[in-house]
Amino acid sequence: MNDAIALADRIGNAAAGRTVARVDTFVVEAAWRNFLIVKVTTSDGIVGWGDGTLGWKEFAVEALVKEFAERYLVGRDPFRIEDLWFRLYQVEHNTGPVMYSAMAGLETALWDVVGKACGQPVYNLVGGAMRDRMRAYANGWYASIADLGKLREAVEKVLDLGYTALKFDPFGAGGREMGRADLRAACKAVEAVRDAVGPDVDILIECHGRFSVGTAIEAIKAMQPYEPLFCEEPIPAHNMDSQAWVTRAASAMGARVATGEHTYSRFGFQELLSRQAAHVIQPDLVYAGGFMETKKIAAMAEAHYVSVAPHCCDGPGRLMASIHLCANIPNFLILENFGDFDVPWRKDLVKSGGPVLDKGYFVLPTAPGWGYEIDEDVARAHPGSTKARLNMFSGEWETLMCR
Repeated sequence: MNDAIALADRIGNAAAGRTVARVDTFVVEAAWRNFLIVKVTTSDGIVGWGDGTLGWKEFAVEALVKEFAERYLVGRDPFRIEDLWFRLYQVEHNTGPVMYSAMAGLETALWDVVGKACGQPVYNLVGGAMRDRMRAYANGWYASIADLGKLREAVEKVLDLGYTALKFDPFGAGGREMGRADLRAACKAVEAVRDAVGPDVDILIECHGRFSVGTAIEAIKAMQPYEPLFCEEPIPAHNMDSQAWVTRAASAMGARVATGEHTYSRFGFQELLSRQAAHVIQPDLVYAGGFMETKKIAAMAEAHYVSVAPHCCDGPGRLMASIHLCANIPNFLILENFGDFDVPWRKDLVKSGGPVLDKGYFVLPTAPGWGYEIDEDVARAHPGSTKARLNMFSGEWETLMCR
């Protein structure tokens, strides 16, 4: 008890004069996208790491992070995270994915500061862990989707790493409509993966928001013999009536639809959930506005008995924050991971801590804050590029994304 009182006094005494001294950013090229890393340093030397990556718009987010830091954060108390988020939302008010990602970059860095100041992992600051292991699925592994022999070999590599679930897009460069031959080719790829993994490993089907309502329903029906855990983002994200239409049709087939990576903040998810437009939601912790905002979204989903499978296709910072979220929320289903199929220096970007994967599950981190530190030299060695791009509707895009 005396130790706890002494710790509380120490935190209180430091916090009385602690302010945010500076905010730095690093844009890091990682093949087909950049990572945007945010660094917050306090007046007493605590460093917090955050993630503001927004696919192919990282430089725009970086500029906004710097503006928001100057207007709202430098010189202020790093513990006042909710106040910062509300002021940004209410005063700036022209929201959207760039703004929410900038908010998340600062917000996630502040949570790291607070966790380190308190000597606790972030999940302990919001109710503690509900589980010690978080199931993951592999993504970024399927560069040879059109060559079924190479596809089976890639599956074996995923299984050798211990994964019990894997996701892939079998639809090539398909658009709103898909011909019968292309749909049959997609089915052959899924059949090859199902045969390779056996009946007990989950496969997840990615559609990348490409189909019309009719094509989406046909594609979901065609996938059902292979028992996917879910079919993800079958149509573009922003018409909830059409999304609900597809989800109702999938429900009649006994299929699960997942979506939400391009839905932003609790206000966007309120509509998605009220329309019964998904069986599984996939908020991206950065795109949605940050760690606490995503926790609130998960709570809304819990009230609808809807599961959460966070989108997580970018760097180690977003992954670590997502692991904390998944450890804490009751309705967690599964977490995406590109970490084993990314640029070869990805693990070097983290000089201490970082995610630990064991037999297809992330292990609960125990270090204060998020539990990782960025190697700034590695970040600077891979400067961001406006040429880091990917077009999923043209050519063999899988060979660039998957490694």
